[in-house]
Amino acid sequence: MANSAKAAVESQSVKVGGPDAVELGKMPRTIQSVERALDILEILADANGELALNELAAGAQLNASTCHHLLATLVKRGYAGQTSRTRSYFLGPRITDLSDSRLKQFNLSEIAAPELRRLNEATLESVHLAVLQGTSLVTLAKLDSKLPIRVGSDDGMKADAAHATATGKAILAWLPEPEIARVIAHGGLKHYTDKTISTISELMEDLRLVRRNGYSLDNEEFQSGVVCVGAAIRDHAGAVIGSVSGSMPRMRADGDHMAKVKRSVQDCAARISSRFGSPEPEQTHT
Repeated sequence: MANSAKAAVESQSVKVGGPDAVELGKMPRTIQSVERALDILEILADANGELALNELAAGAQLNASTCHHLLATLVKRGYAGQTSRTRSYFLGPRITDLSDSRLKQFNLSEIAAPELRRLNEATLESVHLAVLQGTSLVTLAKLDSKLPIRVGSDDGMKADAAHATATGKAILAWLPEPEIARVIAHGGLKHYTDKTISTISELMEDLRLVRRNGYSLDNEEFQSGVVCVGAAIRDHAGAVIGSVSGSMPRMRADGDHMAKVKRSVQDCAARISSRFGSPEPEQTHT
């Protein structure tokens, strides 16, 4: 219940080294309004049905006015809903969306793991698994190249780099145009190298090529000297749920090796997609 979320955690303090060390067991400062909003959501989650404002206010130990303002924000963001007839409240659809996203990411990482290893073994290059979380590109897994000359390790999430990476463009290419515009409007066309796409018209043309070829290409657009090939992962309904990529130094990105990476990345994405019930497409391997 919500009151349990307010209980103090008592444990022995353990100091963690470093300039920003904290004492484990000592609760950090929290934001009261966030705590209260979460209390309301937990009360709604525990309820057997809809709850009136006064019931929620009493359960969260808030005055009605404060509770009403918090609920208005939750309703606006889709985390709570309100009936038109009784004006009572219930959990909103955004809660389900978050739950589905979390489950999908966990399953995607687990299901993709053997195929990522297979791609890594076949190409000997670095491989990445990524998803689009809202408007942010998030790397879920990566395996480093097995070759002595390899691309630099990238542990960042590249949140605003969907337009500049193979994993990002492999996902963007299959989104409706309003969704593409929303992602770009949030992060902009951030400049990473002198080859980064800098205009919407350039990006839309590049995404058209992704749809035609069946793979995406990052030609030193995110990191100088690094070329990446990406392909989309789909679920049983054909919706894109993520992407996979292979990254290599520019010196290896040509001829038979480049052709093999393109083919292997497309095949890897298709095999992962098939695990989610998506039929394996005819591979063009251009």
